[in-house]
Amino acid sequence: MKIISLLVPCYNEEQSLPFLYEEIVKVINELPEYEWELLFVNDGSKDGTLDCLIGLRNKDKRVNYLDLSRNFGKENAMLAGFDYAKGDAVIIMDADLQHPPMVIPQMLKKWEEGYDDVYARRKTRGSESWIRKKLTNYYYKILQNSSRMDVLPNVGDFRLLDRKCINALRQMRESGRYTKGMYCYIGFKKVGVEFETQNRISGTSSMSYRKLANLALEGVTSFTTAPLRWATFIGIIVSLFAFAYMVFVILKAALYGDPVRGYPTLLTVILFLGGVQLFTIGIIGEYLAKVFVEVKNRPVYFVRDYNGEKQ
Repeated sequence: MKIISLLVPCYNEEQSLPFLYEEIVKVINELPEYEWELLFVNDGSKDGTLDCLIGLRNKDKRVNYLDLSRNFGKENAMLAGFDYAKGDAVIIMDADLQHPPMVIPQMLKKWEEGYDDVYARRKTRGSESWIRKKLTNYYYKILQNSSRMDVLPNVGDFRLLDRKCINALRQMRESGRYTKGMYCYIGFKKVGVEFETQNRISGTSSMSYRKLANLALEGVTSFTTAPLRWATFIGIIVSLFAFAYMVFVILKAALYGDPVRGYPTLLTVILFLGGVQLFTIGIIGEYLAKVFVEVKNRPVYFVRDYNGEKQ
């Protein structure tokens, strides 16, 4: 019998977990041809998430929970789940019920047809604000145009991954993780299913605009060197304009005897060039910072216990 693992990273999801568990059980009980593992990763929650997971484990032995030593972030929590998941396939979903469990049978059908990566594509983005939807669409366009990989818009972590995909992702141990790009990087046979994004069952999203901006920057700098090329092109263009302006000033002074003047112009040019230089240094700094973190080769996460057993 094939084993299917449901991987759910959790951070302060005490109120959502009972509802999520009920919805999952309704679906998986209709699929007795599979053996199920419900793997929850507690990513350093500050509420009663861990106690809730312990209660679910005591009630249903299909539930396994992994308690990380602190909050390492969703990307690292997913890697921990990849390391501990036992399934022949792993389905990743959020704990807030925005990813509806009713899509699971469609994913399994595609998997049985031979697909290795069955990703769920959003038809809509739920109750997200208009500006957040627009910024997300612009981000995907920028990433698509700057990367050599095919970036899938409106596709997140809600997907089914075959064991061969999980093993590939486990080999990628970098600290600055952008899993959405990794799914594209590893390749394998992919197909999509569509779903309607649901509203959160409780609470609010922990992904603020600042965290989303950091995630977007992580995505761009993790999978493309395009920003460095942009900085190079900007430097070339500015240099050409500066050279042309210098020739213009020299010829104007030589031919017409025009005195060289314009302190405000000079100051503006200096400030502009200084801004370009700082912008370029900032881009280089982002890449150097990633190298600085990666060369330390620190473990991506630490586990406090697995199903109550110290690790």
